[in-house]
Order: sequence, then C-alpha cells, then structure tokens
Amino acid sequence: MNHIKNNILGSIVISIFILQMSALPVFADNAMARKIMEKVDARDDGDNQIADMEMILIDKKGRQRVRKIRTFTKDKGEDTYRLMFFIHPADVKDTAFLTYDYDDPDRDDDQWLYLPALHKTKRIASSDKSRSFMGSDLTYSDMTSRELEDYDFFFKKEMEVKGEKTWLIESIPRSKKVIKETGYTKSLLWVRQDNFFVIRAINWVKDGGYLKYTDVRRLEVIDGIWVGTHMVITTKKGNHMVHRTILNWRNVRFNQNLDYDLFTVRRMEKGL
Repeated sequence: MNHIKNNILGSIVISIFILQMSALPVFADNAMARKIMEKVDARDDGDNQIADMEMILIDKKGRQRVRKIRTFTKDKGEDTYRLMFFIHPADVKDTAFLTYDYDDPDRDDDQWLYLPALHKTKRIASSDKSRSFMGSDLTYSDMTSRELEDYDFFFKKEMEVKGEKTWLIESIPRSKKVIKETGYTKSLLWVRQDNFFVIRAINWVKDGGYLKYTDVRRLEVIDGIWVGTHMVITTKKGNHMVHRTILNWRNVRFNQNLDYDLFTVRRMEKGL
C-alpha cells in the first residue's frame, strides 16, 4: 500500500515539476513583454512641441473631410499637457481640445472640449472617453497615454514589419473599468526593436464587433526625437471598412518657448 502511495506521490511531484518547468519560459516571456512596454512608455517623446496636423476623415463610401489643427505639447514634471486648436474648415474653426495627461496611475486624466458655436466648454467625463474624438477613428481615451499598471502584457513572437524587426505584444486590460473607459477589450502591439516605437496596432472594440487597425506609415527623427508623421487608423467590421482617419504631421518643432498659461481652459477659449 505504501509502495502504491509513494508511486502516486512521486507521479504528482514529477507532474508538478514538469508543469513548473514548462511554465518558466512563459513567465519569462511575459516579464520581458512588460519590460518592453516600460521601455515604450519611457521613450523620449520630446518637450515644448508645436506642430501642424492634418486630419483626413474618410467614410465607407470614400467621401473625405479634411481638418487642419495646430497642436501644442508641454511637460510638467512627469505629466504632459496638450492643446489642440482646429483652424480649418469653417464649421470646426476655433474648436479646441485640452488634455492633462497625468503620470499618476491613480489619477484620472483631465480633458476639456471647447465648442465655439455654443460658447461652451465641456469637460469630458470618464464615461465618455471611449466615444469618437471629433468624428475620427480616435477616441478621447486615445488622446492620452495608457497606464501600464492597468494592463497585463504577453509576449507573442518576433517578426518583421516593413523590413524592421519588431516584438509582437498582446495587451489585456486588468479591469472592466479600463475596458469601459478605453472601449477596447484587448490589443496587439508591434514594437520596433531599435527605438521602442509602436508602429502597428490592432484594437478589439468592446461593442459592435469592430476591429481598429493603426499603422504608422512614416517615422522620422526630428531634433533627435522619433516622430510618427503619417498614420492611418482604420475601423473594420469583418473585411469591410467602416471608417478611416489619416493623420499627417508637418512643421514639427521641439524646445519651443511655451508657457504653462497657454494650457488653461480660459486660454483655450480665446483661440489662437
């Protein structure tokens, strides 16, 4: 009887050992995935930036609307302030959007949208951040950086994208709150190995069965900073395009003399 028990116990111990050994590469890969994403988060994105952005909105019938925007960005310690003024066409002229992107993961980012036709500034509530930003394929949540503490990361594989070596990382939200705020249930991220820039992404949209594809098609070094200057975001359902947004950045300048007074609701309401 003891012999049988010893055999059973021995088999259990061996099985557990095998399971632990087989799990070690997975744990190592996932730890590496988080380290990669920490490098992505820590990548130098410059400071005191001014740029012109063209936003092209394309519907499923191919009809286009073009918007032109002036953007300002300034760091305040570990936080980032961003201000956008719409300058064309007339129906959105002087619309402005202000974001305080806080580094503290326990603090919700602040966002305000000024609507000149109503002479009214609207604060964007957390419950509204998964909504479309100004009719684009971006959400209000996309306008701020994601908190690493809100996600589990899983290393999938190494692969080449347009001749560049990348790591493919899966990102899963840790809570329903994060899913509700971002509107995404999971993401796949392609991170360039030489500069830790996410050059491609697929986001699974929470409602409607949509997939959102992001592709950075032009990446430039400006004043020593890697900048995605041509980006395409496409929302699909199955194989059908639902909507597309093209973003082009021009006249990107860093180390400009920007004052913190620019990044206030009162200043936003005055326009350019």
